[in-house]
Amino acid sequence: MSTEATTSVGRKAGSAVTFLAALALAAGLFAPQASACDSCNDSLMHQLHNERSDTPMARDVLAAVENQRGLPLGQSARGSGAPGTPASARLDDIFEGADFIEIIRRDEGLSIPATSFVPQDVEPDHHFTITLDEGLTYLGQGVMYDGFLADGGVPGQTLRVTEGDIVKFTVVNTGTVPHGASIHAAYTQTSKYVGQIAPGETKSVTFRATVPGVYMWHCAPGGHAIPMHVLFGQYGMIVVEPKDKQYKLEQELGRKPDLTLYLLQNEFYTSGREAVDGHPAYTAFNGQPFRYIENPITAKPGDYVRIYYLNVGPNLVSTFHLVGIIWDYVYWQGHPDAWMPGGQTVTSGPSDSWVIEFRVPPDEGAYTMLSHSVGPTSRGAIGLLVADRNADTPKTVLADGPQWTEEEMTEKAANATRTISPFAPGTAGKGMAAAADRVVSYGPEVKEVVVEIIGNSYHPKVIEIEPGTTVTWVNEDVFTYLAGEFSGVHNAVGMRGPKRFATPLLGHGETGSVVFDESGEYDYICTPHPYMKGRIIVRER
Repeated sequence: MSTEATTSVGRKAGSAVTFLAALALAAGLFAPQASACDSCNDSLMHQLHNERSDTPMARDVLAAVENQRGLPLGQSARGSGAPGTPASARLDDIFEGADFIEIIRRDEGLSIPATSFVPQDVEPDHHFTITLDEGLTYLGQGVMYDGFLADGGVPGQTLRVTEGDIVKFTVVNTGTVPHGASIHAAYTQTSKYVGQIAPGETKSVTFRATVPGVYMWHCAPGGHAIPMHVLFGQYGMIVVEPKDKQYKLEQELGRKPDLTLYLLQNEFYTSGREAVDGHPAYTAFNGQPFRYIENPITAKPGDYVRIYYLNVGPNLVSTFHLVGIIWDYVYWQGHPDAWMPGGQTVTSGPSDSWVIEFRVPPDEGAYTMLSHSVGPTSRGAIGLLVADRNADTPKTVLADGPQWTEEEMTEKAANATRTISPFAPGTAGKGMAAAADRVVSYGPEVKEVVVEIIGNSYHPKVIEIEPGTTVTWVNEDVFTYLAGEFSGVHNAVGMRGPKRFATPLLGHGETGSVVFDESGEYDYICTPHPYMKGRIIVRER
């Protein structure tokens, strides 16, 4: 194999030196006080100030570093208010000693809701804990998903509070890479408190839920590949119920819903390329394609149904519809004042939401739930609401993803048709050839193969080449720097195979090349993002 790795900016690095540097970065994963990202940050910053200082990337990124210098992007240790102050205490007591007290007093006197800011040491009305990591879950029909998980699955738990409640949101990172949280129901800072949570760490943020509605929460680790954690599966629903107002059908009927359905539409991808382009392999309601076809939701004729609907996306627009139903009332983003009568669908882009109310007609039968943007429907975003006089109502269906016992997961994995992953090569089930990531084979006439790095994934993930072929990696990820971290910087480092190799760290548009002379299989990763995996198969001579 070639002894040099080359970047497109015209410099060469000896493979031994480059490999050792990359190995040092990878070793940072296991250091008690450092992570791969910390090591990569330090290494790349040194390069930008020295041997790469004449490149466009260096000039632009260093300008971003300078422009963000001194901004309050990190977590603040400052607190205010008495520890353990109950939420029912007077607001003056809660905010005593707080910064910006003039702004707080102004906002509390407006006709619109105040922001969600409260001191971080106030005692909450609700305390939720979510766990973020990486691993396997089951999608149904023999398909396993290897991605980013929330509470052990996709999506995570459904969180429900009431307008005015003070909420403490705790994130536990049991994974191997940084995670975090963005909470759309919080009208205040969250990223500086629960962003960039290192493996093994736990962080919390406290806020007041001041605006009723249906919201999304999702992983947001700061600069560390923010979009990828959403594309790869870490999200859930949070509902803020109105405190002093009722939804209109509840007013007219004088009672609570008979069926309360929390319905989250989401997408699953087999590669970063598909994720960036918005071409999902599967779509789902509440985390499993065809979940409510296999297990229909039942209600009695005449029942009052309320749906809290959220299109997480993260890419596709949905036009949600129930066949045979015209809405009585819908509420944009779930706000009780943002209502409209009637309608056949609700149109939702990623993170859009609605509350939908209707009555089940006095006629038994199936009412099909689907996105009338029928492409997603054919991939799994479809279900049944069945009117049955013997249905057990009132009842509530949450938007939590399917949960499986360890024994169930072992059995499902052993009998899976395929495993898909957005960032690593997928696999076929035992004795089958159904892998989503098939080997892309190149003949002897091909002297150079280009592998794109896009969406925190190699594309293609698995290639087969002749001995003597050059493999060139080009970084097509654009988002490079935020909040002190180089999130879109990647490389390729061999972890298993006949010979070791490593490219330099690559910014957007940069390339690194390696010539493979020796036959065998080479597995490689990206050291800043070690869940990214690829494979090169060099044929026998």
